[in-house]
Amino acid sequence: MKAVVMAGGEGTRLRPMTSSMPKPLLPVVNRPIMEHVLRLLKRHGLTETVVTVQFLASLVKNYFGDGEELGMDLTYANEEKPLGTAGSVKNAEEALKDDAFLVISGDALTDFDLTELINFHKEKGALVTVCLTRVPNPLEFGITIVDEEGKVERFLEKPTWGQVFSDTVNTGIYVMEPEVFDYVEADTSVDWSGDVFPQLMKEGKPIYGFIAEGYWEDVGTHESYVKAQADVLERKVDVELDGFEISPGVWVAEGAEVHPDAVLRGPLYIGDYAKVEADVEIREHTVVGSNVVVKTGAFLHKAVLHDNVYIGQHSNLRGCVIGKNTDIMRAARIEDGAVIGDECLVGEESIVQGNVRVYPFKTIEAGAFVNTSVIWESRGQAHLFGARGVSGILNVEITPELAVRLAGAYATTLKKGSTVTTARDHSRGARALKRAVISALQASAIDVRDLENVPLPVARQQTARGSAGGIMIRTSPGVPDSVDIMFFDGRGADLSQASQRKLDRVYARQEYRRAFPGEIGDLHFPASVFDSYTGSLLRNVDTSGIAEAGLKVVVDASNGSAGLVLPSLLGKLGVDSLVINPGLDEARPTETADARRSGLVRLGEIVASARAAFGVRFDPVGERVSLVDEKGRIVEDDRALLVMLDLVAAERRSGRVALPVTTTRIAEQVAAYHGTQVDWTTTSPDDLTRVGREESTIFGGDGRGGFIVPEFSSVFDGAAAFVRLIGLVARTQLTLSQIDARIPRAHVLKRDVATPWAVKGLVMRRVVEEAGDRSVDTTDGVRVVETDGRWVLVLPDRAEAVTHLWAEGPDDASAQALLDEWSAVVESAGE
Repeated sequence: MKAVVMAGGEGTRLRPMTSSMPKPLLPVVNRPIMEHVLRLLKRHGLTETVVTVQFLASLVKNYFGDGEELGMDLTYANEEKPLGTAGSVKNAEEALKDDAFLVISGDALTDFDLTELINFHKEKGALVTVCLTRVPNPLEFGITIVDEEGKVERFLEKPTWGQVFSDTVNTGIYVMEPEVFDYVEADTSVDWSGDVFPQLMKEGKPIYGFIAEGYWEDVGTHESYVKAQADVLERKVDVELDGFEISPGVWVAEGAEVHPDAVLRGPLYIGDYAKVEADVEIREHTVVGSNVVVKTGAFLHKAVLHDNVYIGQHSNLRGCVIGKNTDIMRAARIEDGAVIGDECLVGEESIVQGNVRVYPFKTIEAGAFVNTSVIWESRGQAHLFGARGVSGILNVEITPELAVRLAGAYATTLKKGSTVTTARDHSRGARALKRAVISALQASAIDVRDLENVPLPVARQQTARGSAGGIMIRTSPGVPDSVDIMFFDGRGADLSQASQRKLDRVYARQEYRRAFPGEIGDLHFPASVFDSYTGSLLRNVDTSGIAEAGLKVVVDASNGSAGLVLPSLLGKLGVDSLVINPGLDEARPTETADARRSGLVRLGEIVASARAAFGVRFDPVGERVSLVDEKGRIVEDDRALLVMLDLVAAERRSGRVALPVTTTRIAEQVAAYHGTQVDWTTTSPDDLTRVGREESTIFGGDGRGGFIVPEFSSVFDGAAAFVRLIGLVARTQLTLSQIDARIPRAHVLKRDVATPWAVKGLVMRRVVEEAGDRSVDTTDGVRVVETDGRWVLVLPDRAEAVTHLWAEGPDDASAQALLDEWSAVVESAGE
């Protein structure tokens, strides 16, 4: 006997899940509903099957093919227009006309005994046998009455409660003889229950009803879809599950990685090659699809995740459905009954309320509160660029496809035949993305100078030597699974705000320039890059007195690219040095704050035992440095800025110092004491770079380990800062602890307040209003200065739904009180 699987429905009640996917392909515990149906047919010997398709038919055909993988023989009957339940089967008449056949829906989950149904049909000599089942709520189904012999006496399609006369409903599963086609008009919309069966009963034809025992769920609503997942996990329905039951009710498929510290409370299912990190809690009735990533601290309960979903740290998902290829970012919350469509982005700390529908390809902004469905509008991000270029999670937000489009857009902003310098850190992800970037640049008529793996300052310096711009790809500092794509101008500095906006516009319009075959860009690899860099550095930075001072220093290369320049640099400096962690570690392209702290503690121990003058620890890309004094004590980054400022200003006795507005005002006292002047800038690195290029600038820094040595470069450079520090210490004959001791203590505290994008402008207006007659500085954000000299800075983040606050006072308690006061202002404005 052959079977007919009806797979043409649109599933409108299940949108947005069915907006880009036919209903039969919706996964139930990681397998399409229709696959469960086909496996049931095979179990009962019905391997030769016709599938009727209409809505998104190609997706069904492409997924199941000819059925060989399931051990079945599948053919397809395509409807040009909807033909109804009977009309679609009539459309497949040619394949069914020779023998009795079984009709079953491709979007209902069941484990009925089809063999028993077929035997009943044959015993009764029926023309049609309707498979029936009993349900508690028959309103959505066709009610059927049968007599003691099983013969159908009455049908009623989708009754009201006033019409309900039975709980026995039609499941849409039938066994039929081919003579039934005589009652179905071709190429016309015809239904079995509404049109054909009443006519057969009128003529007294043998229609029987078989009341089946077992499970049956018509997956027609979001509630029934979620219920079907739970029923499979509770084993209320007899279907096959891939994978292994590692503990009662906890199913894990092949290749899945589950951290031992993850909490799993079954029944639940984790699909193949999914990754569940530490401190994740997954509760009952949750289904995690294939290739899903669930980050640290996430909580999932009764959540259904389709394939290739990313769940960010500390996200909270309850009773929701997440479509395939969708990214849920850090600390997002999705409530019971919400459905997020395919390929959406739900931003950090956003909240999607219960029963909200977000249709495919939409973006929910970070910090947004969504309580109505998002159907037509696309809430796109305003800008690509954040504080470190274009940043995001590798292969989630930053993919090779995105890298190609970004590089194509960047190339389009430059003249044909221009040269762009490319570089990367020592991670595999950066290496893979850089290859994509180089291809896109060449295809846009740009010549490429590829430095391969070099420290970030080297990439900047080499870019400034005749290139129109540069691109550096590195692992985001402190975030191992994220990358930054950094764009440089012709001077090796970060792109200006205006250049970023231009690149934004080209990228948004997707107006990429393509080269003609004869214009494809060239690719070459410059030689002696490190010798060129160190030679230039030592020619421009004052190293007098170093050789005579007999200093001993300990240098920690952090297993990063800074170690590539240190042999040449230290050899030419003529300083007694001990280098630790010099080798590249591909598995650790960055380090967490805790790991960095541990490294500094270890460095301090070595400095103290070696009786060195000081220790310096580079970040993995050689851009920033942290210091340890001669006693082995860590010099915190904000203090290191003041120590360097004191040394430079004391030697120069004039000039300007570039510092961001978030820096302690003690820096003004230090600078003024030595006859220098502070030039306050915004927190943007390109603004510090702009001031660093000016002739009168003698020093710059950001208080986070980034130092500008203007006589060599206008950008942050760890090696240049190191060389300058050795020279300064050698010439002053003072230790770092002595210098630190003569600088007053600073009391600057920082806090972040979550602020939805929609109220950021209101927040800043409220801050200005609250300032009243107090002094206000708007260099970057709003800095309010109290009459007693205390100050608070309120600065909205340009890339995240956050407002940053800094406060400084004569002591921590005073700064804390100021921070509490203005945090309340920000929070009240955002309510």
